[in-house]
Amino acid sequence: MHHSIRKHHRVAALAAAAGLALTLAACSSDSSDSPDQGSSSDGRLDNGDLSTVSIGIHSGWDEGIAVSHLFKVVLEDEGYTVKTDEAEAGLVFAGLAGGDFDVNFDMWLPSTHEDYDKKYGDRLEKLGHWYDDAKLTIAVNEDAPISSLDELAEHADEFGNRIVGIESGAGLTRITQDEAIPAYGLDDMDFLISSTPAMLAEVKGATAAGSNIAVTLWRPHWAYDEYPIKDLADPKGAMGDAEQIYSVGRQGFSDDFPTLGSWIKSFGLDDEQLFSLENLMFNEGEGKDLDGAARTWLEENPTFVDDLKADATA
Repeated sequence: MHHSIRKHHRVAALAAAAGLALTLAACSSDSSDSPDQGSSSDGRLDNGDLSTVSIGIHSGWDEGIAVSHLFKVVLEDEGYTVKTDEAEAGLVFAGLAGGDFDVNFDMWLPSTHEDYDKKYGDRLEKLGHWYDDAKLTIAVNEDAPISSLDELAEHADEFGNRIVGIESGAGLTRITQDEAIPAYGLDDMDFLISSTPAMLAEVKGATAAGSNIAVTLWRPHWAYDEYPIKDLADPKGAMGDAEQIYSVGRQGFSDDFPTLGSWIKSFGLDDEQLFSLENLMFNEGEGKDLDGAARTWLEENPTFVDDLKADATA
């Protein structure tokens, strides 16, 4: 599953609670071998934080999974016990609002998760955004003869007269069909609805062969780190505006985690950092050892934790 399926799931409160309980039982991962940084009798670490933190993760949303496991590894090294639970986005936000999770790193605003923000926002604590270029795109090989969507129709033959898409139910597919294709006069091109793995295989093959290719894609994605590709400019805004990705805590999070809260509020990743982290986890590592991939990334970015702490106290 991939994170581009951005439907606004409206989850009834009772269904959310029941589904969340089942999901937590099935998906929970608890790090119980964390080093002891020193904790008091009230369950707090020496830095004033509660010693156990629960991270709710949207199933299939790669950027959120990557950042959650990055923080999991960092926090374990700092002496926290970290619990991670994956669930559908609606259940995660319901769980945060109900206090079942402490924090989530993947709230897209202002559009994708607007419904959840309206429904649960008064019971959540926004901890700042860590990425500000989340968007749906049509991408091409880096050396393609065009740089904008308004040039694609004229050069369609050079791209085999086709755009390679992903799953039929993805929001990206709907927006490409309903907005981008009519806006830029691409109706005569074949829009191939396939799957995310099939689309990425096409990118891999075309870039290796030096061929032109046009695909539907989204940022953030590890493909930008792995393959020589670029986004086509969207002067008509047909693919939608860029969004910001926020970290959100349950009500009272900063009171219970004053130090971690300051770290999260100072946290941010640029494209190079995020794409390389995702690439290690989901491409090179095939999603098999997320914590191990996070540790490898930290070894390759040795100042990350110190920089994060310095920014938090600046």
